[in-house]
Amino acid sequence: MSDERAPLPLAATVVLMREMPAGPPELLMLERASSMAFAAGALVFPGGRVDPGDYALAEQLSGDRDENAQRIAAIRETIEEAGIPVGLDPLPSPAVLEEIRNALSQGRDFADLLRQADLGLDLNALTPFARWRPANRVTRAYDTRFFLAAAPENAIETADGGESVRALWSTAQALLDDAEAGHHHLVFPTLCNLHRLAQFASLEEAKADGALHAHHLASGRVEQRDGVDWLYIEEGMGYPFTSILLDAKLRG
Repeated sequence: MSDERAPLPLAATVVLMREMPAGPPELLMLERASSMAFAAGALVFPGGRVDPGDYALAEQLSGDRDENAQRIAAIRETIEEAGIPVGLDPLPSPAVLEEIRNALSQGRDFADLLRQADLGLDLNALTPFARWRPANRVTRAYDTRFFLAAAPENAIETADGGESVRALWSTAQALLDDAEAGHHHLVFPTLCNLHRLAQFASLEEAKADGALHAHHLASGRVEQRDGVDWLYIEEGMGYPFTSILLDAKLRG
């Protein structure tokens, strides 16, 4: 019998937030291409799997290697998928950012690109918010950390045209309402985190909640109740519910 808690590949995602003059902050979402094998057509936060280059770069830094690698992956993926330089120090010019983004899409090493552009990483720009590792073994399962970050001023988001076909800003509640109305769909970790984010009126409130719950491990196990699937989340994770009906299109 396999160990459900055996190590999984690491991944990371970033909830990029921008404060609004009135009302709650908006979040950056990407619509995945319909051709993708995982979460096709879903709205997701920028992010992806930690790659060997992320680990190599993390080993040069102080702190926890795995978490640093996840922060680096979140920064790299946000540049590549959305064209936003969160976590770079100093912020590059639009021309330099575009060069880095194009080079990443061609498989160039992120550390080399940073050195060539004389840029550093500000890992503290990312604040831990949540950690998910599915208890039920599913295709493409990852141990994923969710980070919060403020959108850099004057950031211009653009989908990469490959994995993502659209970039948009919206509040957490509006995204939930639109999903309920059938205008888009969400995989369940995204859905659950949007419900949690909808509780906060600012990035600072979300960060404070992250400080309480970020390193708790949510498993999101799936169980049947009366012949239908429900998603269960452990108590004390910061989510406003511990179970939710799992529609087929919400599987992640």
